[in-house]
Amino acid sequence: MNKYCLLTNDVETTSIWFNSLRDETGYKVLREGMPPLLDIYDKYNIKTTFFFTGYIAKMFPDIVKMIIPYGHEVGSHSLLHKKEAGHDVSDLKTQIYYLSESKKILEDISGQEVISFRAPALRVNQFTAKALIQTGYKIDSSIASQRFDMFMSFGSLKKLNWLTAPRLPYKTSIDSLFKKGNSPIVEVPLSATLFPYVGTTMRIFPIISNIQKRILSYESFLTGKPIVFDIHPNELIDESDLPRKIRNRSSNPFTYVLQDLVRSKLKVRNLGPIAGSLYESQISYFKKKCFKFSTIQTYCKETGLLK
Repeated sequence: MNKYCLLTNDVETTSIWFNSLRDETGYKVLREGMPPLLDIYDKYNIKTTFFFTGYIAKMFPDIVKMIIPYGHEVGSHSLLHKKEAGHDVSDLKTQIYYLSESKKILEDISGQEVISFRAPALRVNQFTAKALIQTGYKIDSSIASQRFDMFMSFGSLKKLNWLTAPRLPYKTSIDSLFKKGNSPIVEVPLSATLFPYVGTTMRIFPIISNIQKRILSYESFLTGKPIVFDIHPNELIDESDLPRKIRNRSSNPFTYVLQDLVRSKLKVRNLGPIAGSLYESQISYFKKKCFKFSTIQTYCKETGLLK
């Protein structure tokens, strides 16, 4: 039985340093974030899945085009990454619009059929599966099973469903991506061991990520669960030379402290080239353990989840 490691990338205009969306940061992602990330994957001969927002793709089409020669998969990260455009606060009609527009933008640029989706900030609701089906998507990777840091991000109450979501990939319910069902949507959950196994944890708490990789490797050996890691190319850029002020994105003082003030100060640790070095150490570990690296789409096809 193959052991799979699925490396995934969320590409947007978010500035970690400013804790906000910035078009200027999108340009830096194109010029300074994507090239070293693609070099790492090329060095290890790895194919991955990139989830692009339609917004950054339309603004900088080359950010999508540059991954095509390497054989990576183009996936959708919805149309916008704005808090008010979250899929957990959007009705069915709105989600269909976001998904179809993003799909069209990405397919027109890449020439690839786009069938994989990850919601911005992993925010989904009871309409998301229906919207994915109606817009021609087949795979979702927005659920982080048994992840327990949801109170540090927006949409925290709905994310409580992470705690009971299945760990192994599954066909979802039509009414809930968090549950198994008979819909045509395949859910490929992100890896977590209470802490998310993502670039943010790797940079802030590298010791925890080094423990996680061993736990998740053993779990994969026992159950066949794929490792699903998430990183952002904006983690490989450093904007700390620019003065900043943390913007309050919520009227709730408790939310401001957790989701803006504390979170934004933690998240700026080890940005830039050091993030790339930390990432390489994670990749090298799974290479030595003989994991198979592939896109999410390829994984679903090779394991029979997607016909």
